[in-house]
Amino acid sequence: MASSKDMQRKQKISYESCPGKVAVQPQGYPGAPSISMAQTKTNFRGKQYQLLDSILAKDNMLNALKKVEANKGAPGIDGMDVSSLRKNLKEEWIHIKSGLLSGTYKPMPVREVKIPKPNGGIRTLGIPTVQDRMIQQAVSQKLTAIFDKDFSEYSYGFRPNRSAHDAVLKAREYIEQGYKWVVDIDIEKFFDRVNHDMLMARVARKVKDRRVLKLVRAYLSAGTMINGVVIEKEKGAPQGGPLSPVLSNILLDDLDKELGRRGHRFCRYADDCNIYLKSKRAAERTYESIVKFIETRLKLKVNKSKSAVNIAYRIKFLGYSYYVSKKGKVNLRLGQGVAKRQRDKIRQITRRNRGRSLDSIISEINVAMTGFINYFKLADMMEFLIKLESWIRRKLRVIVWKHWKKTRTKFRKLLSMGLSTEQAGMAWSRKKYWRLSKTPQLNTVMGVAYFRDKGLINLVERYSLIR
Repeated sequence: MASSKDMQRKQKISYESCPGKVAVQPQGYPGAPSISMAQTKTNFRGKQYQLLDSILAKDNMLNALKKVEANKGAPGIDGMDVSSLRKNLKEEWIHIKSGLLSGTYKPMPVREVKIPKPNGGIRTLGIPTVQDRMIQQAVSQKLTAIFDKDFSEYSYGFRPNRSAHDAVLKAREYIEQGYKWVVDIDIEKFFDRVNHDMLMARVARKVKDRRVLKLVRAYLSAGTMINGVVIEKEKGAPQGGPLSPVLSNILLDDLDKELGRRGHRFCRYADDCNIYLKSKRAAERTYESIVKFIETRLKLKVNKSKSAVNIAYRIKFLGYSYYVSKKGKVNLRLGQGVAKRQRDKIRQITRRNRGRSLDSIISEINVAMTGFINYFKLADMMEFLIKLESWIRRKLRVIVWKHWKKTRTKFRKLLSMGLSTEQAGMAWSRKKYWRLSKTPQLNTVMGVAYFRDKGLINLVERYSLIR
C-alpha cells in the first residue's frame, strides 16, 4: 500500500492534465468510484461536487463559529483563545477562505494534552487551534447531514437528537426481553489507531468534492506538537476536535452494518459497543467472530483485558449498571466506581487550602452536581444523593469555620446567627475542623436553609424534579 506522503503527493496532480477519455480515480482513497473527466466536467456543478462551497457558506460558518464559542475550550498551539476568534476572522477570513478554496490551506498541528482516565491510564487529547476547530465544525456539520441518515438506528454517539440515555434505555429493553448475556467490546486506543486510507475510502463513498477529501485528510495528518517538535501522523484521528466524532461514526458504521446483517441486538456509543444475546455460548461465539471482524476488516485492535462476555447485571455501560427490583423489573443504578469518583471530585473542589471564597466554591459544586444529576437521572440514586448532600454541607461548614479564622470572630458570628452565649463558647474549642463540623451548634446554624440562602442547590429536589 502506498505511503501517506505518496498519496498526498498524488492528490496535488491537476485533474485538467488528465486525458479526457481516461477514467480518473481519486488517489489514496481505496474503494472510491472512478470518474471520467467528462463526468467531472458535467457533474462538478452538482451539489456533491460543490460541497466545499456549501461548507464555507456564511450560514454554515456562522453556525460553526457560535458552537465553538459556546463550547469554549483551551487554546491550541498558537495560544489564541475563543474570545479572540471573531476579531481574528474579521481580519483574516478572506485569506483563510481563499486558501481553503484553492487547496493551499494547511491546518496547524494539534496541542497534545494528557488527562487521566477514571479507571486508570491516560487519555491523549489533541487540541486544535480555535480557527481549525471552527473549520472542522463547519465540515462536520455538512458531513453529518450527508452520512447520518444512513447510520444504524442503534448507533447513539455524537448524533443529532440521540444521546447516551437513549442507548442505556435501549440496552435495558434488550435485557427485559431476555437478552441477558452481553458481549462488551472495548476498542483499544481507537482514535490513535484509525487507518487513514480505510477511513478516507469510506468518506469518499459519498463525498465527491476532492477539495473536501483533501481537507479532511490534511486534518488527519496535521500531526501533533510535543515540546515544540511536530510529530507527523500516519494513522489515528486526534480526539478533541469537532471532526473526529463524525469520522469515527463513518468508520464504525461498517461494524454496525455487520451486526445488523447478522441480526444481533446491540447498542453502540462511539467506540463503546455492547451486543446482547440469550445464552452464554452464543455470546462467546459472537465475541470471537466480532473481534476477528474488527481486527481484520477495520484494522483496529480490541482491548482483550477490558472486553468480555458477561451477564448483563455485572457490566457497566456508559456509567450505568442494571439490577432486578423486588417486583422483577430491570432498573438502572450507578455503575461501579461512579459514586466514588463524584465524591472525589467534590473533595477536590472543597479542599480547605484552595483560597477560594465560599460563593465560588458553591458555584463549582453546583456546576459539578447539576451535570452529574442530569446525566445520571435515569439511575436510582436517591439514597446516595441524601448522604452526599449531608456530606457536602459538612465540608462547607469546615470552610466557613476556617474562613472565620480568629476565635472572637467565630464567637461573634455564632451569636449573630442565634446561638446563646454558652453555645457560642464552642469558638474556643481546640477540636479539629472536621469534628467541629458535625457538632449540634454548627449543624443548627449552618443547616439546609443556611446553604440554600448561599446558593447551594438541593440535590434531592433537583433529582426529583427531572426524574
